[in-house]
Amino acid sequence: MGIRRLGYVGLDVTDIDAWTELLGRTLGVGVTADKIGSQEVLLAELDEFRYRLALYPAAEDVPRQIGWIVDSPAELDRLTRRLEEAGYPVADGTPEEAELRGATRLRWFTDPGGYRVELAVGEAKVRSAPARPADGGRGITGLGHLVLAGPALAELRDLYETVLEFRLTDYRAPGLYFYRCNRTHHSIALARADSPSIHHLELEHESLDDVGRSYDRALADEVPISISLGRHMNDKAISFYVRNPSGFHLEIGCGGIEVGDDWVPHDFGTSDVWGHHHTAANPFAGPTS
Repeated sequence: MGIRRLGYVGLDVTDIDAWTELLGRTLGVGVTADKIGSQEVLLAELDEFRYRLALYPAAEDVPRQIGWIVDSPAELDRLTRRLEEAGYPVADGTPEEAELRGATRLRWFTDPGGYRVELAVGEAKVRSAPARPADGGRGITGLGHLVLAGPALAELRDLYETVLEFRLTDYRAPGLYFYRCNRTHHSIALARADSPSIHHLELEHESLDDVGRSYDRALADEVPISISLGRHMNDKAISFYVRNPSGFHLEIGCGGIEVGDDWVPHDFGTSDVWGHHHTAANPFAGPTS
C-alpha cells in the first residue's frame, strides 16, 4: 500500500490559549511556536516527530489539512495518477509547507467534503521523546485516527477505498465505516452527516494508566468530558472523549487491536462493550446501539 499512516492534522482555531491549556495542562503535550511565511502556527509535540497536530490562529474553527504519510516518491507518483484519473486535481505543496511538515515531497488535493488532503513523503524526527507530566508513564504516543462525517459519504468511501486503496475493516449500520492503511484497526472512519466535519481525533496513549491519569487531570481541570470512559466493541480500545475548544471531540485512548490480511469486514453491531455514555445525542447511534 502506498499510504503508510496518518501523519498530521492542521486546524484553524479561534482560541489558541484554550487549546494550549488543554494540550499542556490536561494532556501533558508541549507546543512549539513556528511560522509558515507570515502565518503563525503552534505545533503539538505528540511523539518524536516534529508535530502531529498543528494549530493556526484564525477567525473560524475549521479543519485546515489532513496529512497522510506515503511510502516513497514512486508511490506518491502512482497515487497521484490514480487521483487524477478519478477526477481529483493534484497540486504540489510549497517548499515552505514541505519544510514545516518535515517532508521531502508534498502534494495535495481537495476531498468530496471540501477538505485539503495532503500526501507527504518523509518525516522529520526532532526529539528522542517529548517531555511528559511528572505523574508517570509515557502518556500520549502519537496521533491514532480521525473520524470524518459529511453528506458525501459514498464519494468519500470511493475515494479512500477505491482510489487511495484503504481497506474496509468493519462497519455499523446505518452508515459508519472504518478503514485501515496498515495493521492498526483503523486510521480513518467515515460517517454520514448533514454537513462536513471532523467528529473526533484520537490521541493514542501508551497504557490504560496513562489514559486514567489524563482522565483525572481532565476532571481536576474541569475539562468538558463529552463521552465517558468505555471500551469500543470493534477495535477494543478503552477511551474517553473531551470537547475541545474548536467544538469537536478529542478521544483519549489506548489498546486498539491490530488486524491481518485474513480479517473479514463485518457489521459489529453494538457500538461499545461498556461505557462511552454521551452527554449529548450520539449522531452515529444506530438501531442496535
